[in-house]
Amino acid sequence: MTYIAPVTEQLFVLRHITGIDELAAHARFADASPDMVEAITDGIGEFAAAEFYPLRRIGDTVGARLVDGQVVMPAGFVDAYKAYVANGWGSINAPADFGGQGLPFSLATVALDSLGAANMAFALCPILSVGAIEAINHHGSDAQKAMFLPRLSTGEWTGTMNLTEPQAGSDVGALKSTATPRGDGTYQIRGTKIFISFGDHDMAGNIVHLVLARTPDAPPGTKGISLFLVPKYRVNADGSLGARNDVKVVSIEHKMGINASPTCVLAFGEEGDCIGELIGPEFGGMRAMFTMMNNARLNVGLEGVQIAEAATQKAVAFARERVQSARAGGTSRDPVAIVDHPDVRRMLMRMKAGTQAIRALLYCASGFVDRAGLGIDGAQEMLELLTPLAKTYGTDMGSEIASLGIQVHGGMGFIEETGAAQLYRDIRIAAIYEGTNGIQAADLVGRKLGMRGGDAVREHLARIGREAGGHGALQALAGACTEVAEWMIGRASTDDRLAGSYAFTTMMAVATCGWLMARQLAAAQAAGGDTPFLKAKIASCRYYLDIMVPEALSLKGSAMAGADLLYALDDDELAA
Repeated sequence: MTYIAPVTEQLFVLRHITGIDELAAHARFADASPDMVEAITDGIGEFAAAEFYPLRRIGDTVGARLVDGQVVMPAGFVDAYKAYVANGWGSINAPADFGGQGLPFSLATVALDSLGAANMAFALCPILSVGAIEAINHHGSDAQKAMFLPRLSTGEWTGTMNLTEPQAGSDVGALKSTATPRGDGTYQIRGTKIFISFGDHDMAGNIVHLVLARTPDAPPGTKGISLFLVPKYRVNADGSLGARNDVKVVSIEHKMGINASPTCVLAFGEEGDCIGELIGPEFGGMRAMFTMMNNARLNVGLEGVQIAEAATQKAVAFARERVQSARAGGTSRDPVAIVDHPDVRRMLMRMKAGTQAIRALLYCASGFVDRAGLGIDGAQEMLELLTPLAKTYGTDMGSEIASLGIQVHGGMGFIEETGAAQLYRDIRIAAIYEGTNGIQAADLVGRKLGMRGGDAVREHLARIGREAGGHGALQALAGACTEVAEWMIGRASTDDRLAGSYAFTTMMAVATCGWLMARQLAAAQAAGGDTPFLKAKIASCRYYLDIMVPEALSLKGSAMAGADLLYALDDDELAA
């Protein structure tokens, strides 16, 4: 089989959930006309299927390789990336003042949806460049913007984020990399960074590393961190490339999945000649880092959608072709395609409904990115609330759906040649990087729950309850979420909140997805519901609302159980 972008589904969600027509009514996004939106959605789908999808297998089996200190991509990747740049796909929502098209972030989300479903590991490269563009555009000097943004926007150069060190993972404040002034406005960078995705490759002319480091006498912890721009090749005043900077690829990791994404260990300044520029003010690194990471977290949540779509397409195709056993209770004893067996149909419906639910959640969040950029009241608050839900539930559901895809394939799913296992191996990282899902849950109950004294969450849940219509389980879940939220705000200790944070995050995400699925159900029914797409949309929405939403009600007990049982054993007893 091949990958076919779900264009009709993407356009439906853009219109009914993202509100793309509403966004296009603003002067800034006036170019996002219905014809433009459809052309981009169609075009990127065709491109992804033709250029990215055929490289999925070789990307996994051969992967990126370190040869003589340089990362070499598998055959076909360089040409495919050049085609990506030549077609302008990387510039969709890049700043118009610096070579981008200035279109909505939500349209770039559609592009990444198709690219990543075709080849998740490959699509990581443009995701990282988006983070670099965001950081430089919001925090860089005019000179830095003029020099780097046009080339990053087109994809001629790519970007990376360099946060993690051997001793500093989620605890960013423990990093030890240093930046020493050289007396000419630049800095000497020294340190080692690990887990740097696309830290080196041979697809672009230059790589712009954004590196967190400490200046001399910086205060300890996160307050003393600054952000630096460190290009692989130094850039001359006219934009031409100069000498190689002192950035060395020490190694690339051998991983469970995303093997076409080179995960590098980078050494900065081993020869004492690594030159970087400060981005933003000294000690402003954490603020700049979160500019990079916030939208990146949505793009990681979108990886769950990508893999869910790919796994569902593969599982449906296999189930329609694989003939095995007569259908229980049927009148014939002839073997049937396994798609006719109830349990296989159960898995396929769960995959379809789950994929559509998380796509709605991610596309909804992308619309709030655009609205926040327009300065619309309440948009930034909704974006902040939705981000941990989208990242956590998007990647959790993506992993579940990939696992179900293997199950549908049966024993063949465990065999690498079918490709079902690769999808599961690729998505497993998404719950870990860009802030683990546990950290996202802690963010929800530690920061987002307290927005406006809890009113942001209260109002969101009240809206879900009001708009639940005749969907009793959704209304009940919104009520259960409200009860947990009030307990966490008013009575729970910090440990109790954190102990219940993951269950509460899932409840909130399912309630939000249920709300978005109910909106889609109403839109599909209003459109007549008489085409194959609309019939499938109605069935998927009903499955999510009737089957998957009620499941989340069972999490209320876990969310409110408190932390006592977690600490009933000391460390030695836990290891017994």
